[in-house]
Amino acid sequence: MTETNPEPRGGRRPRGAVTVAAIARLAGVSPPTVSKVLNGRSGIAVDTRERVEALLREHGYRRTDATSALPIVEVAFSGLESHLAVEIMRGVEEVVRDRGLTVGFTDLQGRAPRAGRRTADLLLARRPTGVIAVHSAYRGQYYQQLTASGVPLVVLDPTGEPVHDTPSVGTTNWSGGIAAARHLLDLGHRRIALITGPAQFMCSRARLEAARAALETAGVALDPGLVRSGRFAFEDGAALGAELLARRDRPTAILCGNDLQALGVYDAARRARLRVPEDLSVVGFDDLEVARWCGPPLTTVRQPFAGMGRAAAEMVLRLAAGQPVEPSRVELATSLVLRESTAPPA
Repeated sequence: MTETNPEPRGGRRPRGAVTVAAIARLAGVSPPTVSKVLNGRSGIAVDTRERVEALLREHGYRRTDATSALPIVEVAFSGLESHLAVEIMRGVEEVVRDRGLTVGFTDLQGRAPRAGRRTADLLLARRPTGVIAVHSAYRGQYYQQLTASGVPLVVLDPTGEPVHDTPSVGTTNWSGGIAAARHLLDLGHRRIALITGPAQFMCSRARLEAARAALETAGVALDPGLVRSGRFAFEDGAALGAELLARRDRPTAILCGNDLQALGVYDAARRARLRVPEDLSVVGFDDLEVARWCGPPLTTVRQPFAGMGRAAAEMVLRLAAGQPVEPSRVELATSLVLRESTAPPA
């Protein structure tokens, strides 16, 4: 059910666009109740909020009152992913500052909200011009709430190609995995182990399959016993690296799912009294700032986080201006950064 509405403060509503009043009638609630849902306010029963959000999504509600939004673009992380945040925020800020906007920082795993509210309610209550959700912050409940609110949303998605139609920015994980594996092959390594990220992340699968393809193309079969999967965390790199290095036929090189895992492998090698790169070559993925400071500096695949932030900011501002975003999926190139953690096998 749709209806037209008189011209709002921010511009004329497109003919046939659904209104707050229409959603209220369909949900059996008052228009102020719908407005509370849209703005993440408290005092709404959970079942009522979910019913209203479902109708907002079903009827494609979009905000048209430009003055209802504040000049801020919120970047939503999960658990304060500080190893990614600085570069991403820098890229977003480079774009929005020239448009007279500021950047906000939201942790969707912050302190628990009051009863009857969800974490994203606090974000919506700030009435941002748009939201950039960084990969693991992009979860079903957040997506449903943000899309129901009509707030422009872009996913910055280094975890891989999303299975949704929300505009997104990612990187070429497959090419990065190929480049990393070929580098180790060119050095002469044949017993190459892989530590991947969580299996549910597309980037983990892309990097694993890319490395497998590079090895098979070179006539080297990937030993299933040398493949491990874990979180993108130092602790998992250390534990899984220790498992691999304890084998009698231990690998001469380990290709990691990200730099944090690679630093964990460094620790595992130290505990096993192995030297990097003399006894073990290590390759990471991301090119965090710490990668150039560790000893030895880490060979890794660079993801252009600042560039991803800039691209996501451009997309979300186009959405906020009512402009189409084409293409809806942008992938920026990865690149191999050679440092001192790789060498020919002993």
